[in-house]
Amino acid sequence: MKFILIGSSTGGPNQLKYLLKDVDIKNTCIVIAQHMSQSFIPSFVNQFNKEALSEVCIINDKEILSNKIYICQKNTILTGTLNPIALWQDEVLSDFKPSVDLLFNSAIELSKTNKILAIILTGMGNDGAQSLLKLYKAGVKCLCENEADSVVYGMPKRAKDLNPDLKPMSLKEIKKEILDFIE
Repeated sequence: MKFILIGSSTGGPNQLKYLLKDVDIKNTCIVIAQHMSQSFIPSFVNQFNKEALSEVCIINDKEILSNKIYICQKNTILTGTLNPIALWQDEVLSDFKPSVDLLFNSAIELSKTNKILAIILTGMGNDGAQSLLKLYKAGVKCLCENEADSVVYGMPKRAKDLNPDLKPMSLKEIKKEILDFIE
């Protein structure tokens, strides 16, 4: 199975729509940890789904993953190598919810049997930076947004600081990488 994992925060919703709304994801599962209050996520998902070519939905606990764009409403991990499922993790201590680090760290095991593209977009703080480095070391293709396109260059900057081999990219370049990965 192919997975695209995306972590984003401040400014992320509009950038996610730019990257994904007109994309036919075909045989790819996209899982997004977008820092946002749980109460706002259903309306964001509903609006995104109306605009998107592919189905956008909230990821449910114990959901068997398929070719959709999933938005995490709660802290979520991915598990299972042949038939991956999502599990909610309520006891995780993190200032960021849903946690990008939690999602990305859970994908390290998946990367042994699945093709993964991991992306850090705009946002404050450092959520996702450590786990993106771990995914990179596990052989996963990893991308981060450049400063020029970021609304807040915090999360991508921290990811780049931790991994000098990471090339910051424009949203246009990231979209091309997504399209190439799906093909």
